[in-house]
Amino acid sequence: MTVTMVMLPGQGSQHPRMAWGLYGSEPRFTAALDEVLAAFDDGDALRGDWLSDDPRVPLDHVTRSQPLLFALDYALGRTLMEYGVRPWVMLGHSVGEMAAAVLAGVFTLRDGARLLQERVRLLAEAPPGGMLAVSAAAAALDGLLTDEVVVAAVNAPRQTILAGPSGPLARVEERLREDGFITAPVPALTAFHSPSLQAVASAAVDGFATTPVRAPGIPLRSCYTAEPLTAETAADPGYWAAHPVRPVLFWPALDAILSSRDDVVCVEAGPGQGLSTVARRHRAMRAGRGEVVPLLPARPGGPGADRAAFDAALARLARLTGDAPPERPAGAAPPERLPGHAPPERLPGHARGDEAYRDLDGQRPAPTA
Repeated sequence: MTVTMVMLPGQGSQHPRMAWGLYGSEPRFTAALDEVLAAFDDGDALRGDWLSDDPRVPLDHVTRSQPLLFALDYALGRTLMEYGVRPWVMLGHSVGEMAAAVLAGVFTLRDGARLLQERVRLLAEAPPGGMLAVSAAAAALDGLLTDEVVVAAVNAPRQTILAGPSGPLARVEERLREDGFITAPVPALTAFHSPSLQAVASAAVDGFATTPVRAPGIPLRSCYTAEPLTAETAADPGYWAAHPVRPVLFWPALDAILSSRDDVVCVEAGPGQGLSTVARRHRAMRAGRGEVVPLLPARPGGPGADRAAFDAALARLARLTGDAPPERPAGAAPPERLPGHAPPERLPGHARGDEAYRDLDGQRPAPTA
């Protein structure tokens, strides 16, 4: 029996007008996205910057990247479910876990948006920082890190993300390059998952403590413990508040899921194909014991590319699982080009989309665990 795992990406996967080709042409997605944006105090401003050629606030800024990724992850996950896809488990990367928690019923949408909005407010006041992708195992970096610059995420066996304040991170990056490591900056203006955000975590506890929670209605795998997210963990305000400080253990969580059984279809519900790139490296996928289905293109390509990727994903899911209908209800035809649209430029010097999750040398596949 084939089962479906829904993966929801986090910081680093954002790009201008991500998934915009579905907005207005896919009724389920449009309604879900409007619903989550309405739950934010600044939803109209978020929508405006998301769809703009010249956003007032850059999409890499925490006040845009975090709420928009949450919104898109939630909307795509909700759309999948409304098409009949029944997740066997969900795995969110960083802010993607907050979207997964709302989809699983741990928080209501309004509470989840409020909690994220407060986290973003606190993060916006944090010291300047950044993140760096390194093509190496975390253990290989032990002697090169500091109290300030730490492992922020373990995305794959040879894909580690570091984070820290801007100055110390730049010095660590220089040393890494001198030692022959391949690195690339991740699109982030904040040192997510590092000790520099401890004040943010401490200030967020009360908000989670006073928010009603439920046990997950859909199984969740924590990307912070790599274990199933239990009812006890879901009820722990310290667990949720500590997300900005704790490292993301995406690969260990993914490996635990894919090693537990065969015939898992990994569906990436978010912009880009970063998590799909990682999942394809797993030994189960390489051996043909599972499938990977991203909902959106690996690179920005305009509305036509978004629609084509989404429709192809639904059709493929119908063949693999029988959960999604082979044909979607007719909606408005996707525009070939919206007024004032120019394809988003690739930002130089940044690992965007799936590059934030892949081996940076790109010359050979990463070893499987």
